[in-house]
Amino acid sequence: MNNSLRGLYVITDRQLHKARNMPLQDMVAQAIAGGARIVQYRDKDSGCEQRLREATALAALCHRHGVIFLINDDVELALAVNADGVHLGQGDAPLPLAREKLGPARIIGVTCHSDIARARHAQEHGADYVAFGRFFPSQSKPAAPPCSLDILQQARAQLHIPIAAIGGVTPANGKQLIEHGADMLAVIHAVFGATDIRDAAAHFTQLFAQYSPPAANLV
Repeated sequence: MNNSLRGLYVITDRQLHKARNMPLQDMVAQAIAGGARIVQYRDKDSGCEQRLREATALAALCHRHGVIFLINDDVELALAVNADGVHLGQGDAPLPLAREKLGPARIIGVTCHSDIARARHAQEHGADYVAFGRFFPSQSKPAAPPCSLDILQQARAQLHIPIAAIGGVTPANGKQLIEHGADMLAVIHAVFGATDIRDAAAHFTQLFAQYSPPAANLV
């Protein structure tokens, strides 16, 4: 298992960024200062030049701090800014094509919602991690299909790659996700929508210092 894929995983959000009088790079820097270990740049609305500019700055920031930097969906942008990898949703680029372009060393994560069979398929075809959720009501993606803690626990028993849990995750409910097998807590609003981004990130980081997920199935 890739031991670097553990901890707080923050995902940028264009609307939350626009709502604050703060550069995106500063928002992410505060999350990193609070302990974020993985950053995903997600922006499906801005123009190519802006996305390239922001992703370049965030890649440099993350790499200075030893933090994993991923791009949502866009393999070409990930290559252009030397990101550590990509995250693929169910409607994004096929995993084999992304792996062919990115090579063996970069990270590829795959959204699986509550589909363990899809997660096993992703694992067999070279995914480095999978994401399950939403687990709780989500402000960022209220219409996302739900996933249960039982599914998460079953997935942990069947998979040997890291698992991210996403969807309405807060410091209050994050403990049970870790206890049921989540290696990463993927968070949008609870960090970037918080009054104090650094403090919000630190509350998540403390969970990983206190609780350890069950061991992965290595068979």
